[in-house]
Amino acid sequence: MVGCVSSERHQVWKAVIALPLLGALLAGCGSSSNNDTYDLSASVKANGPSVKNRQILIPPPTALQALDSNQIVIRVSSSEIQYLGKSQWSDKLSRMVQSKLVEAFENTGKLGGVGVPGQGLAIDYQVVTDIRSFEINTVGGQKTATVEISEKILNDRTGTVKAQNIFRKVVPVSGGSNPDFVRALDAAFAGVTSELVDWTLRSL
Repeated sequence: MVGCVSSERHQVWKAVIALPLLGALLAGCGSSSNNDTYDLSASVKANGPSVKNRQILIPPPTALQALDSNQIVIRVSSSEIQYLGKSQWSDKLSRMVQSKLVEAFENTGKLGGVGVPGQGLAIDYQVVTDIRSFEINTVGGQKTATVEISEKILNDRTGTVKAQNIFRKVVPVSGGSNPDFVRALDAAFAGVTSELVDWTLRSL
């Protein structure tokens, strides 16, 4: 598995990516044109109540720069990461997650409106999210896909937090190919998205 080291947003990543890994991480730089490109799905089921009198805004999620790129993260130890070779997301991870959350909320048909910054909607609440984990974990010899996203429901008029929660899913990887890794990440993301959308509808 190879990948590219992106520019650092936080100095902490100088410590967590060990020097012996740098050669492997850099080996794939400049070869993105040959990478297989993957997307995420947004087909989720939400059982929450209808809140047609509410309109929500979905800002781009925040995330550490090591996660927030088009590279697919592989965690090889508690302090070391690599990127999946010859594979990439179709866009920067935060933009993908934002787009899929908007789609998932819209697909429920249970809200008065769902928008992103710049669309000019009269917003009641913002759904503010942070991507804490979005990776294949190989620590301990077992391969699992882990997705964890925190959420705050922010009253757009008062700036107060109405509710907050953390959503996490761990899905075993069946197989050792790149599509197997991505399929497990997609399943974990779908599980997180379903719970997030459902909880949000119940909390508005």
